[in-house]
Amino acid sequence: MSAFRYGAILLLASASFAQSPQPNPASLTAQAIMARVAANQDRSESLRNQYVYKQKIYILTHKPGGKLMREETADYNVVPTPDGSEKKLTLLSGRYWHKGEYEQFTGEPTPEDDSLDGDLIKDFRDDLANDKTKDGLGRDLFPLTSEEQKDYDFKLLGQEIQQGRNVYHISFRPKDKDNIAWSGEAYVDAEEFEPVLVFTKLSRRIPFMVRTLLGTDVPGIGFNVVYHRQPDGVWFPATFGTEFRIRAVFFINRQMSVSLENSAFERTHVDSTMKVIGVVQ
Repeated sequence: MSAFRYGAILLLASASFAQSPQPNPASLTAQAIMARVAANQDRSESLRNQYVYKQKIYILTHKPGGKLMREETADYNVVPTPDGSEKKLTLLSGRYWHKGEYEQFTGEPTPEDDSLDGDLIKDFRDDLANDKTKDGLGRDLFPLTSEEQKDYDFKLLGQEIQQGRNVYHISFRPKDKDNIAWSGEAYVDAEEFEPVLVFTKLSRRIPFMVRTLLGTDVPGIGFNVVYHRQPDGVWFPATFGTEFRIRAVFFINRQMSVSLENSAFERTHVDSTMKVIGVVQ
């Protein structure tokens, strides 16, 4: 075969390939987008397992529309392990209302931790500081993994810009309309198919009989999580926030505010020797 004829064949083949239809991101369905997100979660968790970082949790309680009852700030150093993450408390401080004035405290054990406000804050802080997660947040907050997505319906609301990046705007809710679970919206990076922002609320109110007979309700509960991309392409949940009212068994009535911030990310390895700075005060 002559060089001219061979070159012509290559040219025609190249032109044919260029004209063949390529996947169009705009044509992806919400289910297809979330399937890619789910596929990325295992990879993301594995990559997060190479980081140490700092975590700050701030929680306060106050009477609805009224007095601040208690607030606590907890600082952690987070070190990854093969099974999740190990969180070392480096500083715990706060104040609480006691006999007509605010009492300051530092370190553990915290004063009056068995009181209503002390117990509420401790339970919530323990849930957020769960050692079984690789990213500092509970895995059951949002339907990101393939196993969780089986129980949800998704709808593509459009494409927007978040943090300077093109994102898909997607809503989600449980397939079972009688199920009380999370519903909400997610913004997914259109290039890397990682969550950028997720916010949720309960998919339906707690049943009327529970609210009236047991006096239990959590109106307004929901969560906002913002993810940040690290220079090496790993996405981390950077901030978490919520504010809601909790009413239970008629005598518990509090407004709670919670915020969590992850920062000072540093890539390392699980089998490396890591120095954790700071001790519990």
